[in-house]
This record gives sequence, structure tokens and C-alpha cells, in this order.
Amino acid sequence: MVRVTEFGEVVRFDVARNILGRGRYWTTCYLVGGTLIDSGCAHAAAEFVRALGGREVRLVLHTHRHEDHIGGTGAVRRAHPAVEIAAHPETVAVLADPRLQALHPYRRVMWGWPEPVPARALAAGEVVEAPPFRFAAVPTPGHSSDHLCFFEPERGWLFSGDLYVGGRDRALIADADAWAIVASLRRVAELPIARLFPGSARVPDDAAAALAAKIGYYEELGERIVAMHRAGRSVGAIARSLCGPPMQIELVTLGHFSRRGLVRSFLRGA
Repeated sequence: MVRVTEFGEVVRFDVARNILGRGRYWTTCYLVGGTLIDSGCAHAAAEFVRALGGREVRLVLHTHRHEDHIGGTGAVRRAHPAVEIAAHPETVAVLADPRLQALHPYRRVMWGWPEPVPARALAAGEVVEAPPFRFAAVPTPGHSSDHLCFFEPERGWLFSGDLYVGGRDRALIADADAWAIVASLRRVAELPIARLFPGSARVPDDAAAALAAKIGYYEELGERIVAMHRAGRSVGAIARSLCGPPMQIELVTLGHFSRRGLVRSFLRGA
């Protein structure tokens, strides 16, 4: 399933696999001029290319290696053979050989295996020229070690990938680094952002306020988790106390995305 929304010069595509008539676990991509930022999942790739319609795609930038963000790139490349693809070096390796990244059963069902594509590696801080736009590759590890945000300095647009997805997270994937997420959020919050385009969730009205709220929530939560653990509380008890009741996604992902994962991530960093 694909939903299309326009924000002036930025076209947003929300992409998900259609399961029993409903989209499940959406991912967001953006087309800015001829530059596509992320490409959704393999299961929705054909529909995504149709949704692009007659729009030209000259460049694909990837925020990170996860299959729900790179899965449509093969289909985009077939539709636009001259397209250039660029990403973090770790992402480039997975783009070339998606089997380097093990997929849990739920990830295969929801998003599917990407097909291999060639790409070039971006240097940290590199500014990609895509006239009339420019995109600075800002290293923002935490959600994954290879995560990048892309900042368009003339217009103040930040494309945050999965660094910022809104809300108050009650769970985290097992290999994420919560304190690194906080540091990365602080890094991008220093940029002169006029508009924040997240990797999912709505586009916030006030980018600075949204980032400040996210940082404050994470820092307070992390401090409370560490304090409770030092007081002798178990990971399970902390998760129940601070992260609320069990979540359906914990069952679907067999615990790969969980409240305990969030707690453990803060404790590892502490």
C-alpha cells in the first residue's frame, strides 16, 4: 500500500505491505526534485514505483540499512536505469548483498528481502549536490550503527529516517543504542531546522519543539531506568513500571522489538 502526500517541493510516500486489506508497519520515503530518500520495503516495491508515476528519479539516498528502507531500490533502479544510489559504507555493503543482514521471521513477512543493488559510499558530512537541492549526510548512529540523516541547508529540511519517528517510545529493537540515539538527536537539534520529515509518523508543526521533547523524554527515561536498576530492580520490573503493559508488537517480533530491549539498551550505555 502507498499513500502520497505533498509538502510543497517535498513529496511523501508512506509505504507498507498490504495484509488482509490493511497496511502494516509503515515506512516513509521522500522525493525531493529527482532525489529519493529511502525506498520502502520489497513487498510494496512494485506499487511504490507505480506511485512514483512519471516523476524522474536521478538519485537515491539511504538513511540506513534496514530492509524497510532499502527494499524498493531494486525496483526503482529498473524503472530508472541511470539512477545513482548512495549511502553509508555499511549500508552499501548490505545493498550489494542483503543476506549480510539477518532478517527475523517478522521482518521477512512484513517487509521481505531486498534485491542486491550497487551503490557508492558517502563520507561523513559529505554534501551531495542534487540541483537545485543539496543534502548533507549527518552521521546519527543509535537506531543502527550506519544511520544518517540528510539535511538540506538552504531550506532547513531534515530527513531524519528512523532517528526521529515521533511519540514516546516504549520499546526498542534489540541491537539499538538508546544513549547514542540521544546524542544523535542532540546533534541534529543544533541544526537550523525549519521542517522535520521523519521516517514514519506525522511531520511535526514545530521541529525544534518536537526534537526537544524527544530528547527530554529519552534522557528522563534513561536516568530513571539506571536509578531503578541500581536500586536492585530487575529488567522486567523496570519495563513493567516505566514502559507500560505488554505490547502486541513484542509478540509479533518474538521479543526483538520490546520494552525489555529499551531498558537493556539504556543499561548497556550506562
